[in-house]
Order: sequence, then structure tokens, then C-alpha cells
Amino acid sequence: MPTACFAYAGPMFSPEGPRLRELAVQALSSVERGYDLLAPRFDHTPFRTPDSVLDATVAALRRSGPHGSGLDLCCGTGAGVDVLRQVCEGTVTGVDFSAGMLDVARARIRPPGPRVAWVRADARALPFGPVFDLVVSFGAFGHFLPRELPGLFAQVHSVLRPGGQFVFPVVAPPRPGSLTHAMLLGFDAVMRVRNAVWRPPFVMYYRAVRFGDMWRGLTGCGFLVEFRPLPEFGRRRDGSPRVRLVVARRPEG
Repeated sequence: MPTACFAYAGPMFSPEGPRLRELAVQALSSVERGYDLLAPRFDHTPFRTPDSVLDATVAALRRSGPHGSGLDLCCGTGAGVDVLRQVCEGTVTGVDFSAGMLDVARARIRPPGPRVAWVRADARALPFGPVFDLVVSFGAFGHFLPRELPGLFAQVHSVLRPGGQFVFPVVAPPRPGSLTHAMLLGFDAVMRVRNAVWRPPFVMYYRAVRFGDMWRGLTGCGFLVEFRPLPEFGRRRDGSPRVRLVVARRPEG
């Protein structure tokens, strides 16, 4: 079963990005503390979701809209919130457990649009009732171990109104033997060694999630799931889409 790759092909570190020493300090911290430290420079790293993926998601959501209230799960500096503000008619909320990332998100100047609320909370224990019509997430699942995903998906299900959707893009896994494949395997291997010898752990794996596990986790908590190709990214040699949008809907009634 192929893995779902949540690493986007973004730019390399810009001159405004973090220095090597800063990255080392962040990597030896907890996930929360690491992102607090990275927050001021996060948008100048390849970890930020590329604008091409964000724009393609906006286009797809407009085709299926209009949408009511929206939630950006693990919002970071707010790129997903900006997506929601273009497709939602109601209030938009960003939730993240990093105070530093939320501070950067709040400080951004945004054009007129739906009101935004920022909430600091753990995605595994969301402090909301079923009040959202659309939940999005970009590049966050590598911070959860595979065994945590069913609980995470159940949390999302619990905050959606009947008929609401949980939407996120996934990139097709790179071809075995390619440079990208080797780099992702190497990164995950380094993180596993780091977490075996150092505490607290820093959970950040690019290839730990399998499509089958993701499908079972979503359907197991009641979602109806479909994969929609994002045509902006074309297809691979075997005809499969390069990027898909996962659309998980909470049934009516």
C-alpha cells in the first residue's frame, strides 16, 4: 500500500529563513517549542505549503461551495485561514497548539473578508461543538503518529455539522529510487534516530501515513470519503494524479 506524501515541493530556505544553528535548536525541542522558535521565519522555509497548492484548493472549494463557517486545523501562520476566507461566508477559525505560530498569524494584515478567530488548542482535543461546515488542513499529518490519526479524524468529525466536509491535499508518493524518495526516507530515518536517543520527541515524519490507514481512519469514524484530482498539477506517467484533494464528508442526518 503506497504512503501518502504530505511533503510539498516548496522552495528551499530563503536568506530570511532560519540559520543552521536555529534549526538544530528547534529540532532538539518538543514539537510545540520547536514551532514557537521557528514561527518568525516559518514562511521562509520549504515547510510552508506552496501557493500553487493553496490556490488549487481554493479553486476546488469554490466549485463545491458556497461554504459556511470554516476551521483551519493546525493552522500555523494562517495560510489555510486565508484559503477559507476566500470560500467561506461565515466566521473562519484557526487552531494550533503553538503560541508562536498563532502570534505570527494574528499579526498578518489581511484584506476585508470573513471574521477570523484564533484558538490555541491541541487538535487531538478540539474545544468546539459541531459548528463548522468546512475543515481544512495543510501538511500537518506528519506531526501525528499513525495510531493517533483515528482519534484526530474523530475530533474533526465531532466539530462538523451534518453535511460538513473535511478537505486536505495529498501529493502522490515519489517514485522509488528518485532523489525525492531518498531524501524523504533519509529525513524520516534521521527523525526516528533523534527520537530514539533524545527527549522530548519531535514528531515530524513525511512518509508514515499510508493511504489505506488514512481511508480506514476516516471511514471508521463515519466519513464518506472520495479522492478528487487537482488538474492543475497534471498526472504521472502511470496516469494517476500528481496531487489529490481528499474530501471527507460527514453524512446528513
